[in-house]
Amino acid sequence: MALTIGVDIGGTKVAAGVVDEDGKIVANLLRPTPAEDPDRVAHTIGEVILELAEGREIEAVGLGAAGFVDETRSVVRFAPNLAWREEPLQEKVSDMVGLPVVVENDANAMAWGEARFGAGRGETHVVCVTVGTGIGGGLVFEGSLYRGRWGMGAELGHMQVVPEGRQCGCGNLGCWEQYASGSALVNEARRIAEADPERAATLLKIAGTPEQIEGQEITDAARQGDPAALAAFASIGHWLGQGLADLAAVLDPGCFILGGGVSRAADLWIDKARESFATHLSGRGHRPLADIRPAELGASAGLVGAADLARRR
Repeated sequence: MALTIGVDIGGTKVAAGVVDEDGKIVANLLRPTPAEDPDRVAHTIGEVILELAEGREIEAVGLGAAGFVDETRSVVRFAPNLAWREEPLQEKVSDMVGLPVVVENDANAMAWGEARFGAGRGETHVVCVTVGTGIGGGLVFEGSLYRGRWGMGAELGHMQVVPEGRQCGCGNLGCWEQYASGSALVNEARRIAEADPERAATLLKIAGTPEQIEGQEITDAARQGDPAALAAFASIGHWLGQGLADLAAVLDPGCFILGGGVSRAADLWIDKARESFATHLSGRGHRPLADIRPAELGASAGLVGAADLARRR
């Protein structure tokens, strides 16, 4: 059975795995991302590939990169959370490992993995939204991954939802990910805790101070009924649902799949997202409601998708 390696490269970690034709991971590795140095990132990627490839026949490598990947699937033009600017990632890594390498946007890779092997199986029109530090997206329509003319399509997190709103790492103001991402969740919880400590009593007992609040503390506090933590999740759900309604107006998918780190606490916000989606959908009451589903493959979706895309290069 042909084996490929998928690598999911994020702002904090490099996750890699050997994947078979059925989307099953047969071996995997995890390394921290030296995000401030492009050469060190490439070296880390090469190291994990060579380690996984030892003793195995590997056909090709797929890299899921958190950034704008060009139409040739070889250069990362820009990455908001990594020091990549016109980075020739395919060439660097291929030279190191001696294997064919394909570079894909990480959210595209996640979308492909979920559409092929996860929550999107059997669907013809799938929109995947990754909700993590930021928001990414991927579109799989009738068996094809939509990349756009220059390979940079489906950067859903950078839709402007609030004119002249919060500053985004992409350089614009009011992007969706500033209101509906993991970072937005943390910022909202910290804001509430600072303004109304009594409302955030459980959250502050767990975290210590508003500045020490992170995603896991918010999740833990919400599960204990903390009003501030629950309000932060409700805010994320509201903004997610509103953004999905905007996407439905343009793309009309059969389902939305929501992945990324925040999806691990989907039970705390997905009902609010569905409610907000139904409220903001154009033509509501006269059209089917797209299903909104949590991703099934978890943190492995990106590397599984990248590996399968490399196989189909």
